[in-house]
Amino acid sequence: MVLVDTSGGKDAADDDSVVDFRGNSADKSRTGGWLAAGLILGTELSERICVMGISMNLVTYLVGNLHLSSSKSANVVTNFMGTLNLLGLLGGFVADARLGRYLTVAISASITALGVTLLTLATTIPSMRPPPCTDSRTQQCIEANGSQLAMLYAALYTTALGGGGIKSNVSGFGSDQFDLRDPKEEKSMIFFFNRFYFCISTGSLFAVTVLVYIQDNVGRGWGYGISAATMMIAVAILLCGTPVYRYKKPQGSPLTVIWRVLLLAWRKRGLPYPSDASFLNEHHNAKVSHTKKFKCLDKAAILDDCEANKGNLNNPWIVSTVTQVEEVKMVIKLIPIWSTCILFWTIYSQMNTFTVEQATFMNRHVGSFVVPAGSFSFFLFITILLFTSLNERVFVPLARKLTHNIQGVTSLQRVGIGLVFSAIAMVAAAVIEKQRREMGVKQNTRISAFWLVPQFFLVGAGEAFAYVGQLEFFIREAPERMKSMSTGFFLSTLSMGYFVSSLLVSLVDKVSNGNWLRSNLDEAKLDYFYGMLAVLAVVNFSVFLVFAMRHQYRVQQYTASNGQEKEIQSWNDGAIEDTQKNKGSEEKEGP
Repeated sequence: MVLVDTSGGKDAADDDSVVDFRGNSADKSRTGGWLAAGLILGTELSERICVMGISMNLVTYLVGNLHLSSSKSANVVTNFMGTLNLLGLLGGFVADARLGRYLTVAISASITALGVTLLTLATTIPSMRPPPCTDSRTQQCIEANGSQLAMLYAALYTTALGGGGIKSNVSGFGSDQFDLRDPKEEKSMIFFFNRFYFCISTGSLFAVTVLVYIQDNVGRGWGYGISAATMMIAVAILLCGTPVYRYKKPQGSPLTVIWRVLLLAWRKRGLPYPSDASFLNEHHNAKVSHTKKFKCLDKAAILDDCEANKGNLNNPWIVSTVTQVEEVKMVIKLIPIWSTCILFWTIYSQMNTFTVEQATFMNRHVGSFVVPAGSFSFFLFITILLFTSLNERVFVPLARKLTHNIQGVTSLQRVGIGLVFSAIAMVAAAVIEKQRREMGVKQNTRISAFWLVPQFFLVGAGEAFAYVGQLEFFIREAPERMKSMSTGFFLSTLSMGYFVSSLLVSLVDKVSNGNWLRSNLDEAKLDYFYGMLAVLAVVNFSVFLVFAMRHQYRVQQYTASNGQEKEIQSWNDGAIEDTQKNKGSEEKEGP
């Protein structure tokens, strides 16, 4: 993540948009800093415990207790995760347009606590489950009916609503506690993002080890009850810190700007282009230089004589500015790369569903201890932490020496490496599943579940590159005024990845007449499904290469003009390294 300071040295106390809980200008000695940020990080830690505690082991409950089919169970999990990440856009919009980050996080955390509490009840009340089935492989089990699933779905999607609001705002609210114009606090910001990622990983590890064990061996109600209690405590801690936070006033959502430009361009599609771009609205004051790409959008900045005579020059619903039009163009330029990032998360979602289910058909004994199937995700998160550390301490410094580029590895190169890892992971998964099924059917032997470690390892290594690369790409390449939206844009790739997984599972199940994805994996052909994903991953990577080679990185340069800073967009790839070196004092890297 790259943060660019364009404030010109203005102190936070002089910034009218930064206030305390009473609405007065924030006093830096009494607000913000690590105390405030630490209280906020507790909310993210609790959110991760709740979400990972649900998603990483839910499929075993759906198949084993509710007796749903493998394909339907996988879709329940992926639809839940897809909705949660998609609602991140809604959470970001609400915070930017109306409520602000603090209220949005507080309300979202309360909703999450309610959702997990409902889930605790849904998995505890006996009438919410069908009759027990001793062995689903030898007898016909009664599947949960609609009324039994209703409360489960209500709980899951209430949790998704709250989780989306937390996910899209908690990192931004935490970073608001540091003033980038203060060199000391700017350094603290770097550590904040490191600790933010540490909280994510710690919560995930706790969920897939302790919580999954409790769910499988003590009871689902206990496991989800602990998650609910954790979130309630986090809400209480967040509210207790109200007096020490710094708050930024809502500035309006960038989504409104995008929608307005597109609407005006469509309404004015019949107007002729001006003879010169300088006739476009506020061309001379544009903070972003005019480009010729997507010229049709320029019509949103055309003001005809009739509109000008009515004094509508400053009405944003009548005419846009060149700056607004160019910012929308920048967002559109991100879409090709965005589209090729989706399949990575489709592959990642298999680690939450079919891979966990594979473990239930394998030997999970370590001596006399039986490892819960959901706990094998431990290897996924350990690998992510390992490669994140290697990236920072080994790969990037080495790449800097070899390429003489301050970035070392560019954001798109990181994404590309992640895509390659995901393709190899699916090949490994197909080979291991084929061997597992043959040993189970022909020799009646269960191979060790630790054979699943390679696919967890490869996907985890891929995420360490792809996650950071995608997040950095969307933040660096998005317009300055749309940085908050870029996080939601990134989350939408996760969301679409989960939804695409649901779509593929449904299509494959229908086309194969249920032969590929059966509840009894010994009778299924899951390796065919993994092989199909491997082929799609190779095709997707080829398309990504085309888009990546055509993409021109946005270079930010600032020049003084009439006492004000003016942003100029440069599309010269060769200038990237020099520009970054010259702005070394302004750019700081987070994880």
